[in-house]
Amino acid sequence: MTSPYFTYMITTEPFRMFSISHVCSLLLCALILTLLYVYRHRLQPPYVDTVSRFLLAGVLATSEIAYHLWHIGTNTWSLREALPLQLCSITLLLSIIMLVTSSYRLFELTFFAGLAGAGIALLTPELFYPFPHFRFFHFFVAHEGIVLACLYMTWVKGYRPTISSVWKAMAALNVLLVIALLVNRWTGGNYLFVSHKPEQPSLMDYLGPYPWYILSLEVVALLLFTLLYLPFRVGKRSTARRHSIDA
Repeated sequence: MTSPYFTYMITTEPFRMFSISHVCSLLLCALILTLLYVYRHRLQPPYVDTVSRFLLAGVLATSEIAYHLWHIGTNTWSLREALPLQLCSITLLLSIIMLVTSSYRLFELTFFAGLAGAGIALLTPELFYPFPHFRFFHFFVAHEGIVLACLYMTWVKGYRPTISSVWKAMAALNVLLVIALLVNRWTGGNYLFVSHKPEQPSLMDYLGPYPWYILSLEVVALLLFTLLYLPFRVGKRSTARRHSIDA
């Protein structure tokens, strides 16, 4: 690919965190999420819901396919770099299946891993390609799509995680961690960032040296998952209190 918007190596200034393009992407994500919440009831009729879920699943699938086609077109596809074993790649695939099947079991995993992983990725992107490179658009479409999918199932479908969902998500995360360690040893990759820290500035820079930052990540994940669950716990208590008063 000869277009400067699709090249693997860039000659321009690389992506900068909290640059104008980064902030605009975050604001656009916030706008889309606000519209989803405001118009959530209009998306609940069966036909509209089905079309909306499949459309969002199609956007996520297209972004993943385009990513692999880009690697193939630039002759850079490799087991070391392109396997869908990063946390956001895994949650993207799970989000597609979740949206198509309306699976609550997948929601339990994707809600926590997807919102926490994609949310942190959006704030501190592991991204080198600036606007308007293809990878810039792919990164934000994919990660914002994961967040949108999780909140769609929450706000439109009415799915709610439980405290057991937190532990299921943690268990699944640790299974993926073991798989990533084995694949990294085989391919020389850095899936799930368990072989070394990202090259771009990230939360991991504050979590200690290798390999101790992996243990710190476990604590951070549990904390984030718990914080994501708390609004539902508080909401459940408020509902129970209102019912007791009405009775």
